[in-house]
Amino acid sequence: QVQLVESGGGLVQPGGSLRLSCAASGSIFGFPVMGWYRQAPGKERELVALITSGGNTNYADSVKGRFTISRDNAKNTVYLQMNSLRPEDTALYYCNAKGPLSDTWGQGTQVTVSS
Repeated sequence: QVQLVESGGGLVQPGGSLRLSCAASGSIFGFPVMGWYRQAPGKERELVALITSGGNTNYADSVKGRFTISRDNAKNTVYLQMNSLRPEDTALYYCNAKGPLSDTWGQGTQVTVSS
């Protein structure tokens, strides 16, 4: 079973940028949809962005124009470029891979936006 490992989180000031990476232990060709989700303390996990194997993307309204999701099938990695970060973006960010018969999650990487 493919495992997902997120990295790139950290503490950043409002207006700053971070790039999250999600590295898969195997090929991501078998996952038609990969995405990033986040969960803030006391809140439910929510979708941030999705990308299909064909490169189609979908974003939560709250991050449109600020975040960009991409995938590199050759490197088995999905990225989330986050710009113009806001305090409300503070959360634990999870990578997800959806296959025909599977739904795989990473362990999460913390993003904290604070001055």
